[in-house]
Amino acid sequence: MEAKATTALLNELVETLKDGQKGYADAMTDVEDTTLKDTFKKYAAQRANFITEIEDQMFKLDLKPDESSSITGTVHRAWIDLKSALTSKDNKAVLNECERGEDYAVKAYQTALKAQDLPSNLKSVIEKQYQGVQEAHNTIRSLRDSSK
Repeated sequence: MEAKATTALLNELVETLKDGQKGYADAMTDVEDTTLKDTFKKYAAQRANFITEIEDQMFKLDLKPDESSSITGTVHRAWIDLKSALTSKDNKAVLNECERGEDYAVKAYQTALKAQDLPSNLKSVIEKQYQGVQEAHNTIRSLRDSSK
């Protein structure tokens, strides 16, 4: 895979992770339930760690992270902010929005894993992170389904 395509792919993952980190940080403030707050805090920290791992791989490959925000990320952040404002701390609505964000993250990782000729260290990082994203998605979905 050429450097430009790899850079674009990794920048998309980083933007997706930043959206998730911000989404979970916002969600923490939108719920009263301490267990949910802890879950959201855990996943916000996970996404921050994943960003560092990908940026570290980019540095090792001499690829430049994109410092500007993606349009899709901006739209998603605005949507979660609007949804949170309208739902006034409704756990199920916040979990619905978190799951929607997780759906997007899972798809972004599935796309990245289909990329050809990625360096093996980078592919290993992406595969490991995908497992974490998938686990977060399943946890959020279970919490949403059991929410009142």
